[in-house]
Amino acid sequence: MDDLGQLLDTMGETFRSFGAEFTSIWFPIQIALILLAAAIAYGLAMLMRRRIDFKAVLKGWPTVFRQLVFATAGNLTIIIFALLTATIHSALLEITTPARSYLLQVATSLAAAWIVISLFASLLRNHFVNRIVAICAWTIAALSILGLLGNATKMLDSVGIGIGGGSRISLLLILKTAVFLLVTLWLAVVVGNFLDKRVQRISDLTPSIQILLGKVIRLSLIALAIAVVLNAVGIDLSALALFSGAVGVGVGFGLQKIVSNLVSGIILLADKSIKPGDVITVGDNSGSVRTIGARYTLVVMRDGREILLPNEDLVTQRVVNWSHSNDLVRLEVPFGVSYDSDPHAVSKLALAVIAPISRIMPQPAAACYLTGFGESSLDFVLRFWICDPIEGTTNIRGEVMLALWDAFKREGIEIPYPVRNLRLTDAARTALDRTAQKSA
Repeated sequence: MDDLGQLLDTMGETFRSFGAEFTSIWFPIQIALILLAAAIAYGLAMLMRRRIDFKAVLKGWPTVFRQLVFATAGNLTIIIFALLTATIHSALLEITTPARSYLLQVATSLAAAWIVISLFASLLRNHFVNRIVAICAWTIAALSILGLLGNATKMLDSVGIGIGGGSRISLLLILKTAVFLLVTLWLAVVVGNFLDKRVQRISDLTPSIQILLGKVIRLSLIALAIAVVLNAVGIDLSALALFSGAVGVGVGFGLQKIVSNLVSGIILLADKSIKPGDVITVGDNSGSVRTIGARYTLVVMRDGREILLPNEDLVTQRVVNWSHSNDLVRLEVPFGVSYDSDPHAVSKLALAVIAPISRIMPQPAAACYLTGFGESSLDFVLRFWICDPIEGTTNIRGEVMLALWDAFKREGIEIPYPVRNLRLTDAARTALDRTAQKSA
């Protein structure tokens, strides 16, 4: 507490050193000039944005240059404001002392710091990370410009707790760790994405192995980044062993499903049972696998819906993989004809009808079998093979059934339907007659 009070006194003296100038006539003059510069900058920036179509001008430029120019356009007001305040500050220096233009100097420095930091942060594609980095860096720059960085650092370092073994956690240590961790994790993600793209270009690897290597690289880089940051800020991990163990048990129970899905995803990629491009059926869900993520597998249905199946379900449940070892799939179309038809001619006609259909494979050859003598029909099943289940199975069945219908109509082969005869007793006829007479 004594250190904190001393720091507050030091900061008070820093502000009081400028108190004499703030009470002079030059203080409201500088405030008015700053507000005037801000208003002019806002108006000029709005006018320039209306006159210039930056998207049309930058079309075809490299991505990095487009990001920098868009960031510059986004900070156009601050850029004009910094130029105006710098010009006014230079003019005041000619007619008065530097202390009487201190506010203009500070405003110019703060605006210039924000411009530089914002331009560099614009290279980060993640908007949230971009804003966090820009705000943190500008806060540090503002404290440095105001001469308060050292005092703020001491104040943050004075607030902390000891955790045994000579280790101590302070607010300054937490902030430093958060900033360093954010930067290193961003670098790990960037490097991981670059290496993942390189792995995807290796044609000798299967898609499953490519995805597995990409995930291993990302996880390894993230773990390395965390270890480097903790070691750099001087955190003794042995002192946190007991605490981290208790937290780990709690987190383990809470994240049991997530860890299960993560391990299941690694198993799927390692044993190649399911890979991107496969056509699978899990329960009532059927479609093609687009991606296998850390937690779920994205399956695209034939109607365009995207189903997120937990990886654990693909490991523990029964999964039909229509294209596991090859893309050949046998389909069946049952049908029936009347007893007046020649079953030999029906079988030959069915095979001849589907032969011209392009999606049906000539080998293995299609087959048509008489499977039973039904109550009102001869029952057949037509079996054929396709090699593109990803294009759908219902559509090819429908095409085959329409072709059979047209052929049977042309050849005079009847497709029977059930006929029911209703017999009425004398009592039922009498009741119906009475009802008819009452209605009349």
